[in-house]
Amino acid sequence: MIRNIVFDIGNVLTDFRWKDFLRDKGFDEQMIGRIAKASVESPLWKEYDRGEMESEELLREFIKQDPQIEEELHRAYDDIHGIVTPRDYAIPWVRELKEKGYGVYYLSNFSDKAYDECADSLAFIPYTDGGILSFQDKVVKPEPQIYLLLLERFGLKAEECVFLDDTPENIEAAKALGFYGIVFRSREQALAELAELGVK
Repeated sequence: MIRNIVFDIGNVLTDFRWKDFLRDKGFDEQMIGRIAKASVESPLWKEYDRGEMESEELLREFIKQDPQIEEELHRAYDDIHGIVTPRDYAIPWVRELKEKGYGVYYLSNFSDKAYDECADSLAFIPYTDGGILSFQDKVVKPEPQIYLLLLERFGLKAEECVFLDDTPENIEAAKALGFYGIVFRSREQALAELAELGVK
C-alpha cells in the first residue's frame, strides 16, 4: 500500500527552464548550444548539484570546457534567478495529497546557488513532510545513497513510497531499491498513473 509520495523538483514541481533562461539573457541558439555543452549538459553539472564545488570553482571548470566563451559563461551563470521557476499546481497538489493522508516528500538534485537565487520556486517545501536536496547532503541521483538516506531520515519503507521524476534513470534506481516509480511527463499523466497504483 502506498503511503508516501516522493517528488523530484525540477520539471515536476517546478520548471527547470535553462534554455529559455539563456534565451532571456539574449543568447542565440548556437551560443546556447555552446554554453550548454560546457555547463548544464556536462558531467560537471551533477557535481554542482552534489554541493562539493563552490559556484566560482564550478564556473572556472565550465570555462575550461570552452575558454572562448568565458564572458558568455559569466553572463549566464553569475546570477541564475529564473533558471528554476514555480509551477502553479505545486502547492495545491502537495496540500491535496496531505489532506488525503499521504506523506509528501521531495528528492532532488539541486545546487546551493539555485536554492539561494531561485527560492521563490521552492514555496511548496513548507507544505511537505521534508526531503533531500542533494547539495545539503553531498549525494546525487541516481546514486543509491540518496534514496536510502531519504528512507532512513524519515523512517519510510520503500515499498510504501512512489517516486515521481522526469528522468528515467532516476526512476530505475528507485525501483531497484523497492520504490514504486513514475516517469513524470505531465501532471495529468502522473495523476492517471498514481490512480492505477491506488493513489486517489
